[in-house]
Amino acid sequence: MATETPQVTNFLRNIIQEDLQSGKHETIVTRFPPEPNGYLHIGHAKSICLNFGLAKEFGGRCHLRFDDTNPVKEETEYIESIKESVRWLGFDWGRHLYYASDYFEQLYQWAERLILQGKAYVDDLSADEIRELRGTLTEPGKESPYRGRTVEENLGLFRRMRAGEFPDGAKVLRAKIDMASPNMNLRDPVMYRIIHAPHPHVGDAWRIYPMYDYAHGQSDAIEGVTHSVCTLEFEDHKPLYEWFLANLPVPARPRQYEFARLNLSYTVMSKRKLLQLVQDGDVAGWDDPRMPTIMGLRRRGYTPESIRSFCERIGVGRSDSWIDMGILEESVREDLNERAPRAMAVLRPVKLVIENYPEEQVEEFAIANHPQRPELGSRPVPFCRELFIERDDFLEVPVKGFHRMAPGQEVRLRGAYIVKCTGVAKDDAGTVTEIRCSYDPETRSGLPGAERKVKGVIHWVSARHAVTAEVRLYDRLFTVPNPAGDDWKSSINPASVEILRDCRLEPSLARAGAEERFQFERQGYFCTDLRETRPGAPVFNRTVTLRDSWSKGGKGA
Repeated sequence: MATETPQVTNFLRNIIQEDLQSGKHETIVTRFPPEPNGYLHIGHAKSICLNFGLAKEFGGRCHLRFDDTNPVKEETEYIESIKESVRWLGFDWGRHLYYASDYFEQLYQWAERLILQGKAYVDDLSADEIRELRGTLTEPGKESPYRGRTVEENLGLFRRMRAGEFPDGAKVLRAKIDMASPNMNLRDPVMYRIIHAPHPHVGDAWRIYPMYDYAHGQSDAIEGVTHSVCTLEFEDHKPLYEWFLANLPVPARPRQYEFARLNLSYTVMSKRKLLQLVQDGDVAGWDDPRMPTIMGLRRRGYTPESIRSFCERIGVGRSDSWIDMGILEESVREDLNERAPRAMAVLRPVKLVIENYPEEQVEEFAIANHPQRPELGSRPVPFCRELFIERDDFLEVPVKGFHRMAPGQEVRLRGAYIVKCTGVAKDDAGTVTEIRCSYDPETRSGLPGAERKVKGVIHWVSARHAVTAEVRLYDRLFTVPNPAGDDWKSSINPASVEILRDCRLEPSLARAGAEERFQFERQGYFCTDLRETRPGAPVFNRTVTLRDSWSKGGKGA
């Protein structure tokens, strides 16, 4: 089996090691805190591997917590898909599954405490008005006309907000910090807004919901998180994270650390854009095998080991950078090259008739399941007079260097005999419908005659025994490394999927169950579709080609 990339030190490992050695912490507690407003993508996989990996490495624990503060965008489907993705990647939160909504009562009580201290107030301004008064990076903001409300008035209004007396958007609770702060996040940030909508975890219990920036740090503190690891876009939010912790009687003081998010070429990593692809029908759902979601990668045939290896390989740093999609693809190639059994599949078939082979005769050839792993054994592959080969393996007028099948030219049928093309049959349009050949019975693989060498070796399947299957050839979703701008969808790859419905596979593949992976010889790595494969009727998705077809500026296979 494939071995994972050895761990490389990074600044977070160094910080944790120092904290443990100095006695600052006896144990470490990390957390992975997704918002359940979409499926997790490969960028989240980096965070999952980092947070769970650090906890495991240093003998601590990692919590899975849903930061579920916006019921309008959150769904139970997303919650379940997130759990499934984390488990599939190989991580276990044990009994440490939490929801920010579990802390809503405590968060509310702490918000009242800030009101009583004169550090929070109810504002009647609309979202647009708050934005207009917020100022710019070079100009200070202006105070709300409601900033001077008394503690009693604020407390009463906040309680009425909780009771559901006001419509959505009528009022918000804001922290009273500093409208002239150079950090925009400290200019009286909104803590609560009114939302009359059912919540996927707590139902209809609440009419007001805390903002992420307020709920997040306090949730960390309640859970005793020691190292709150997040991506760099939250660096400017850190002073607000610390302000709330400093002004509330929290049971612990977690510390926030930021690392560079994963930017992967030839795809998009924005949940908003991924949702748009789904809603606009550009893909067939969040788990479409072209999507960079964990469930999409899984359905395409990526392994948890290959994704964990990729995340370790790209490392953890403090500077944003782009990672080439080829590195992710090479990670799964390396893994599947070691683990995937081999099989023969003809994706664009044309019939090959061996004219001097007995019509009723059937032989079986024992072909190794893996050329470098004899412990995986072999499988019997039937052989008869009529076969299917790849249409691309025949040229009626061969070009220079073409060593496959052509009139008068010999090739070896993989694991079987040497054959020579003797003629073709065509339809009225001139398309070759059948290739005729003769075989040399002295060249059966394993016999002394098999030592005779020919330049070309092609794969095949028995026409009589072949399984007809659907095969989907997936490629990169975009044709440019960085789809950006208002017209980012214009670079969607029109060849990102090709569906072949008349493929012929060797009979052993009829028994393939969901999520089984194979190398189709000379074709690439393929996986049975997680959703649509049925007993005796497999559907195969191409995970990746055998070689990188994009590295020299190409457009894929």
